[in-house]
Amino acid sequence: MKKHNFNAGPSILPRIAVENSAKAVLDLNGTGLSLLEISHRSKDFQAILDETMALFKELLAIPAGYQVIFLGGGASLQFCMVPYNFLNKKAAYLETGVWAKKAIKEAKFFGEVNVVASSCDKNFTYVPKNFTIPSDVDYFHITTNNTIYGSEIRYDMDSPVPLIADMSSDILSHPVDVSKYSLIYGGAQKNLGPAGVTFVIIKEDMLNKVVRNIPTMLSYATHLKEPSLFNTPPVFAIYTCMETLRWIKSIGGIKEMEKINIKKANLLYNTIDSSKMFVGTVDKESRSNMNICFVMKEQYKDKEEAFMEFAKSKGMIGIKGHRSVGGFRASLYNAMPIESVQALVDAMNEFEKNNVL
Repeated sequence: MKKHNFNAGPSILPRIAVENSAKAVLDLNGTGLSLLEISHRSKDFQAILDETMALFKELLAIPAGYQVIFLGGGASLQFCMVPYNFLNKKAAYLETGVWAKKAIKEAKFFGEVNVVASSCDKNFTYVPKNFTIPSDVDYFHITTNNTIYGSEIRYDMDSPVPLIADMSSDILSHPVDVSKYSLIYGGAQKNLGPAGVTFVIIKEDMLNKVVRNIPTMLSYATHLKEPSLFNTPPVFAIYTCMETLRWIKSIGGIKEMEKINIKKANLLYNTIDSSKMFVGTVDKESRSNMNICFVMKEQYKDKEEAFMEFAKSKGMIGIKGHRSVGGFRASLYNAMPIESVQALVDAMNEFEKNNVL
């Protein structure tokens, strides 16, 4: 039976990226060595790193004055590195979910944190609007996609201070005006590659902003001096990122990727909205194209477990909602084929037809 991987992360990857990475694990480009055992100082890996960085810059149209680095530690380490490097006295944050809350928690170790707006009053089911970004802070931090609750910021806001964004779960899914951001970061394990590598896009003039001493490994300056190579990088994960970026370019780049993602999301959202049994959990204006959350309507709550089992029997993997939301979550990352979304829609329609009162 075909499996349909809706996991929220680590998540589905392009099949060609998986296959080519598997081949490289056995023998990298006819070298007789596995990708897993080559030196990160070798010409072979330098070529991989150079191409990965070049593709990333090309696809995102990253302008001059920015650098791309690949680090370990996940986005969670960036929650600490960002304020360590940039928070002198006060920073502003937008609170839109669990990951934003965790970033705020880390920032409070380094200075005052101004939460300019929050959607916690409605369990993070919307993105706040009409807030004012203060001009007296060192930076303003946002989390663009709310993986757990299913909301997303899909526009590049104007900010009077350096704008920093966690784009872990929607990077490369739609065009971004990088010039409006001073730093963009994220874990790779949604749209870019496997778990184990973190991307950072940093504006060079953000360096040397704070007066404190920063430990060597936690300083962005360290990793920019010898890009991504100060310590041993996650070689395999970077290779798979390269293969994924090649795939995105081959299908027409990010604008084409966005069209596909909108089509997939609309297919599922339209099914939810027209359903007698299922209902979405997020304000329609704030809905994510990456993580679609929905539950059973009140009169059918007792059938949630039955649908979960039914969907599993149809090959659906990873659609159980996060415990803080319940119900179901379908993650439609870049590599998710529309055929899998259609299979989920068909399962929902069939289950509803057989169970609606």
